[in-house]
Amino acid sequence: MLLAAVFCLFASSVKIVSGADWCYQSQVSCNYTCTGPEVWAAVSEDCSGRSQSPVNIMTRKILPDERLTSFELIGYQETFHGRLTNNGHTVQLDLPTTMKIKGGNLPTTYKALQFHLHWGKNGGPGSEHTIDGEQFPMEMHIVHIKEEYESLSQAVRDRSGVAVLGFFFQESKSANKKFDPLINALKYITEPNNSTTLTGVSLEMFIPHKDNMTKYFRYDGSLTTPNCAEAVVWSLFENTIPLSRNQLAAFYQLLYPDGKQMVNTYRPVQPMNGRQVYYSGGHVALVSTVLLIMSVLVSSALSLHTAG
Repeated sequence: MLLAAVFCLFASSVKIVSGADWCYQSQVSCNYTCTGPEVWAAVSEDCSGRSQSPVNIMTRKILPDERLTSFELIGYQETFHGRLTNNGHTVQLDLPTTMKIKGGNLPTTYKALQFHLHWGKNGGPGSEHTIDGEQFPMEMHIVHIKEEYESLSQAVRDRSGVAVLGFFFQESKSANKKFDPLINALKYITEPNNSTTLTGVSLEMFIPHKDNMTKYFRYDGSLTTPNCAEAVVWSLFENTIPLSRNQLAAFYQLLYPDGKQMVNTYRPVQPMNGRQVYYSGGHVALVSTVLLIMSVLVSSALSLHTAG
């Protein structure tokens, strides 16, 4: 047993030195050795940076920020035809660049590129970010870049060149019918590099109602896959998206390039290294309003008492 472990370690080292493709921990083995998350720095040195993602958000340490207002989602309600692909690491839906976001204390307008998902196994933990140590079954990332850039590779040279909206999923007893077009299409892309077209869908279908998107966490981080560029403004929404167990299970039929089941497609959480997580100011504004009303009532009562 010890000899086998030593051989595995040696094989992994050889493969890393040779510049193997990166992979998730669920793929790392002696039979198919690739560069797992713990040593992604061998693929890209940025993966060992000090502002990496994902992170564990500790709610007792967050700070409210009233500048984190609601987002303006442009084109999210428009229907489109999008290419859905098994890219060997996840499932990705390409989005029209006419979809944009602004507001939320972002420095400028950002245009959409794609969304992809991260998931676990058999309904177990699968999100990349965690909240107070809790890992959700799935997490979706909608990736945007500043309007001025033509590609993600250009945008990552800018410390705030990328804006990602992140959404957590929770298992529900009933199916989320809005996800049916995507879920039903997965059977056509089980093999890596397979793709199909989703028709007549809108981005609005896949996210919470805009009224449920006022509460979110904000921090500066990185891409969660190599090259791990530290160029991302993260916004992680508090309200979760429901999916049934069967809907979650549909993602487990996808395969990695080595033929293994595509599961546990997440990077472990990374050190905060002194970074601060902020929380949207909606609840602060509400408290301020309540205090304002109370002060008015108190003033009125005092006026009446004085007049009496």
